[in-house]
Amino acid sequence: MLGEPDLAHLRRCVELAELALSVGDEPFGSLLVAEDGTVLFEDHNHVASGDQTRHPEFEIARWAAAQLPAAARAAATVYTSGEHCPMCAAAHAWVGLGRIVYASSSAQLTAWRAEMGLPPGPVRPLPIQQIAPGVTVDGPAPELADAIRALHRRLHGRQP
Repeated sequence: MLGEPDLAHLRRCVELAELALSVGDEPFGSLLVAEDGTVLFEDHNHVASGDQTRHPEFEIARWAAAQLPAAARAAATVYTSGEHCPMCAAAHAWVGLGRIVYASSSAQLTAWRAEMGLPPGPVRPLPIQQIAPGVTVDGPAPELADAIRALHRRLHGRQP
């Protein structure tokens, strides 16, 4: 169950996704939050550079591995506008990060892409638990689905 602190962090992820879209990138944003609620790191997608691995969740994993001891990583929570792709879920698990909370699921994104007539992505959209079974995962947040769907429609030139 998502509480108000979770929703507040997810709303910030949506703001970061909006920022990404405004600078010509895909609309995804993420935060790393310490056990005490302090935001340690935030980022948005940077795949417009041509490097399709520049997902914010992957950047969080790299930052956390370099900056935090194992116990702090395990106690931290990653908040993200969209459920981790398999690459990011694997990075999350390998680095030993804690809970993941996402606003929209891979299944939702897949359905939105299909309704817009877009082809599937190059990587199968698997649920996080299939990639990283030991990670606690919460989401989606139904109250944010319309906002995230609208961002993806804008990305592909289809206003809601």
